[in-house]
Amino acid sequence: MVMKISYQTCTDDELLRCISESDSEAFNEIYQRYWKKLYNETYKRLRNAQLVEEIVQDVFIDMWTKRTYYQVKSIYAYLLISMRYKTFKEYRKSKGVSFFEIPLDDIYASGDQADSRLNVNELQTCIEYWLSMQPEKRAVIFRMRYLDYLSTREISTILGISQKTVQNQLITAFTSLREFITKLLILALF
Repeated sequence: MVMKISYQTCTDDELLRCISESDSEAFNEIYQRYWKKLYNETYKRLRNAQLVEEIVQDVFIDMWTKRTYYQVKSIYAYLLISMRYKTFKEYRKSKGVSFFEIPLDDIYASGDQADSRLNVNELQTCIEYWLSMQPEKRAVIFRMRYLDYLSTREISTILGISQKTVQNQLITAFTSLREFITKLLILALF
């Protein structure tokens, strides 16, 4: 006899483990827990209900699509960072007022400043999210260098590639990460 899991009593970590095993009911529980909070946070920034709904749906779709290979420490921080990134992309795509033309008063009035600043946990989650968007080879090299503390020579030996290739991948990774974090820091202003 198979016991049915009560997802409402599960912690976020337990739900994430279930989601990584493609458990759609666990995903639905995460969705129910966080969609409204995410919607409200996004609405503070965009004030366009239809666009906000699309962004929130995209964030959850991305989470489900990448469920088997992301490593998240805090699901809410992960969702917020994903939302901020997608919001920033919408500002760039829009043909209306540029983000940089929005009066500062509007930016500061758009939310709780203490809540919108990136903290260490959010930064770690941000880097994990960024890594999930990188090509597999680049992500592996980045993890080996900065999480496993291996030298470029050791990485090249383990992966069977030249040391120059490892260095080029790391340079490309840093350029990409710098751009990604810059966008998030701009969003943290509001």
